[in-house]
Amino acid sequence: RNANGMAFEPTSGALWTVVNERDELGDDVPPDYLTSVKDGGFYGWPYSYYGQNIDTRVKQQRPDLVKKALKPDYALGSHVAALGLWFYNGTGLPAQYNGGAFVSNHGSWDRSPLSGYDVVFIPFKDGMPSGKAMPIVTGFHSKDESKLFGAPVGLTQDRNGALLVADDVGNIIWRVSAQ
Repeated sequence: RNANGMAFEPTSGALWTVVNERDELGDDVPPDYLTSVKDGGFYGWPYSYYGQNIDTRVKQQRPDLVKKALKPDYALGSHVAALGLWFYNGTGLPAQYNGGAFVSNHGSWDRSPLSGYDVVFIPFKDGMPSGKAMPIVTGFHSKDESKLFGAPVGLTQDRNGALLVADDVGNIIWRVSAQ
């Protein structure tokens, strides 16, 4: 539905994106996702979500298109509202992060308890995700979820290889480095 944070994966050169799926289907459905972008690929909108899961709210269904809907490569979690994607290629962080993907999860109004409001790292091997998402930057909301301190948006790295995280609630850019 909403592709954001597009970036080229350094090993394969393939274009990847994070996508915010639709709202109002429940706290745990559907997951937002990270996926490679296939030439001519159809990802379901508006007829299905996360592949071929039919959205019954759509009145004029297109089973011919739903049958073609591609299942995304990697589920991020429901309503994390992923906005930023960055494939890391620097030296300011430990070597284990090279070639993997950082994803900034802005967080969403459409889930209780809150999800997102963090930056995660997804390891890649041979051009594909190869493990669970690891939290890298957290603490953007109070424990009781009544206050937001930040919401990560865009990602990049500086010339020294530190990860930079734009925060549109805190109105700041965070710098993450190994030192």
